[in-house]
Amino acid sequence: MKKKSETKVDDDLRAEYDFNKLKGGVRGKYAKQYHAGTNLVLLEPDIAKVFPNDEAVNEALRQLIRIAKARVGHAN
Repeated sequence: MKKKSETKVDDDLRAEYDFNKLKGGVRGKYAKQYHAGTNLVLLEPDIAKVFPNDEAVNEALRQLIRIAKARVGHAN
């Protein structure tokens, strides 16, 4: 017979969450990507309409950087 735990666990999980039915989970599946780092940015809807994909956003930012560097260089 198992001895009951003397400490009561404050369990907020709903009864319908049966973790025994969940199969196939892999511990640390995304750990490598997480540690490599991510840089996610949420665009406002009006901005997202202008850029069809991440390449378009990156190219626009690269152009902005070039323009900014050129202006700083000519300011002096």
